[in-house]
Amino acid sequence: MKGFKEKSFTERLGTAAKAKQATLQRFRARPGPDDPAVVEQRAARQALVAAREARIAEREAAKREARARDAAEREARAAQEQRDAAEQAEREAAEAAALKVAQKAARDARYAARKARK
Repeated sequence: MKGFKEKSFTERLGTAAKAKQATLQRFRARPGPDDPAVVEQRAARQALVAAREARIAEREAAKREARARDAAEREARAAQEQRDAAEQAEREAAEAAALKVAQKAARDARYAARKARK
């Protein structure tokens, strides 16, 4: 079996230089900002952002509309409850008045019967 050969300092420097050169080549090979592919990607990204913002605006509008509809329903329900309470109070007042009239008539009848006996 062969022994492990450790790399020398110059070999390590050469490897590092090659790595730096490869990184620089990759950077230089990238397309510039005016390249049609880059321009197309940028336009696609902007279209996605615009579509996302439109969806968010639609959702917010729908939420506002739902909140307004709920508020209107609550107001209508409260108004209906007030009308129902007023009608109930009216019915109770009419029933109380009718009861009072009936009680007065019964009392008057008893009074008249007592007078008739004497």
